[in-house]
Parts: sequence; C-alpha cells; structure tokens
Amino acid sequence: MPSATQDTETTGAGQFSKVPKVAFIFWFIKILCTTLGETGGDAVTMSMNLGYLIGTAIFASIFLAAVFAQIKSKQFHPFFYWITIIATTTVGTTMADFADRSLGIGYTGGSLSLFVLLMASLGVWYWSEGSISVNTVSTPKVEMFYWVTIMFSQTLGTALGDWTADSAGLGYSGAAVIFGSLLVLVAACHFWTKISKTALFWAAFILTRPLGAVVGDFLDKPLDHGGLNLSRYTASAALVVLVIACILVFPQKAGKHPEN
Repeated sequence: MPSATQDTETTGAGQFSKVPKVAFIFWFIKILCTTLGETGGDAVTMSMNLGYLIGTAIFASIFLAAVFAQIKSKQFHPFFYWITIIATTTVGTTMADFADRSLGIGYTGGSLSLFVLLMASLGVWYWSEGSISVNTVSTPKVEMFYWVTIMFSQTLGTALGDWTADSAGLGYSGAAVIFGSLLVLVAACHFWTKISKTALFWAAFILTRPLGAVVGDFLDKPLDHGGLNLSRYTASAALVVLVIACILVFPQKAGKHPEN
C-alpha cells in the first residue's frame, strides 16, 4: 500500500506533519481501528440497546473532542492520532447504521449519498488548498478538511461493507476477500504504476474501512448470520489491546507522505 521513505517532514511553514509515516504498520493499525469501530459501535447501539441515534450522539461528542485535542496539539502524537481515527470509525458506524436502517435509506442509498459527500469534501479541500496530499496536514484549516474527509470515508465504508455483505449476498468472508483483493491491487499500483500516490493513498484509506466493517461483523454477528458470535465487548477489548500494543511496540513518527 502507499508508503513513505522518510521519518519526518516540515511544511512550508516549518511545522511537522501531524499524521504518521505511512508504512505497513500504519495500514495494519488502521484496519484494527476500523474493525474496532464496528464492534465498538455495535456494542453501544445494540448490546447496550441505546440505539443508533443516541450512539451517534455519544460518538460524535467523542469525535469532536478528539479532533479538538488533535488540532490543539503542536506536534504529532501517536495516541492522539489513533484515538481520533477510532472515534471516526465508531461515529461512522453508528451514523451509517442510523441512516441505512433507522431512516430507511438502505445500504445502496446510504453508500451513494456518502460517496457524494466524500467526493464533495475532497473537492472542497482541493479547491481551497490546491492539494489533498496528507503531507500538508499541519495547519488547523487543513486538519479540519482531513478529519471531515476521514469521517465521511469511515461512514461510507460502513455502508459499503454492509451493502457488499448483505445486499450483494457475498457474506462477511466473501466481502472481506473482495476488499482485501482491492487493497492488494492498490498496493500493486503503488509499486508498479505511475498512478498518483495521493489518489492511491485515499483509495487504500477508504477501502480499509469496509474491510474492517465486514471483519468486525464477522467477529460478532450470530452464527446463523455467518458470524462467529463473539461478544462485542470481548472483541472490542481485544482490539483495543492490539492497537495499544502496536503503537508501543512499533514507535511511529510524523512522516513524509506521497506527493502527487
């Protein structure tokens, strides 16, 4: 998948990038976080029986607080960054489920609507800044574009994962194979084609979310629905431990990211 070769970089303003170096461990942690977003979101809305609307309100509050802390931080902090990523995946899970199920939009309508919002977010970001490359994420304005775009991508991923597994009838394992194969294709394009590295980064970033969504559903959905029927609390706790372990064992630094 799209990766970088240097540990740190500064922008024209002389500030360090506030996103981590993009390498294999970045994508591994990202998939863990997106899977956690699915199991954690379902734990609150379903296991706790709070519903999608209240769950969305809870996770949206956490998301806003995390983004505020991330933006106020003067430099890259791995735990701040990944907590914010997890916040986007949980609020993305509950928002997508609320739109698809409670509002009756359906997986297809939800996926199309969220795709339009994601493209609009990227378009406005590019129109405003002249680039959507993550190596520019160092000012509050660009960080806001970055996190709004990520939130839309995470929400889209939830709806797209549900559509592929349920509406398309592929099941959780089939959907995981589809999205995993697409990620391998993106990685191959990164290494062996001249396609924009920024475009490939965002393609990979978006695809990891539905992969995490279907893996999360596979872990906690009932056996008669094609899942393993694991406790959502147990699965979420195990994923939290894995994420923390990866951050501690594989120290991350602000990285130089792919240019166009």
